Amino acid sequence: MRLNELPKLKDRPNKRLGRGYASGKGGHTSSRGQKGQNSRNSVPMWFEGGQLPLIRRLPFQRGKRRFKSLSANTVVIKVSDLEDLPKGSVVTEASLLKAGKIQVSSRFRPGIKVLGQGRLTKSLTVKVPVSQKAKEKIEAVGGAVIE
Repeated sequence: MRLNELPKLKDRPNKRLGRGYASGKGGHTSSRGQKGQNSRNSVPMWFEGGQLPLIRRLPFQRGKRRFKSLSANTVVIKVSDLEDLPKGSVVTEASLLKAGKIQVSSRFRPGIKVLGQGRLTKSLTVKVPVSQKAKEKIEAVGGAVIE
């Protein structure tokens, strides 16, 4: 084995800019150019050149529900929507997605709930959360609710 065949063990360290003439990249301007805002300090990413920033141009959202729009809502399914599913099928998030009752984007929301609006004539096995009225309607036609 020769010296030139030895594996490289260490990379060269980064130059420390602006740490004096002996650092290799220091002294007067330290690669920042001559004058101006960018040569003196770093400018924040959100800085808009001195105009009124976007966060201050928008109105205040007041009240208890001001953060409600930031949280996702529960997807609501009616009992009458389950009528389209075949008799004896198992109702889960995956089966509702496959049947087109919920969209792909709503799959990432906190949850799905079946409410008791409409009629149901088929017996189904439901494995998603249901309201009390929906549970009564599902069990009245011979279906089952598994929580």
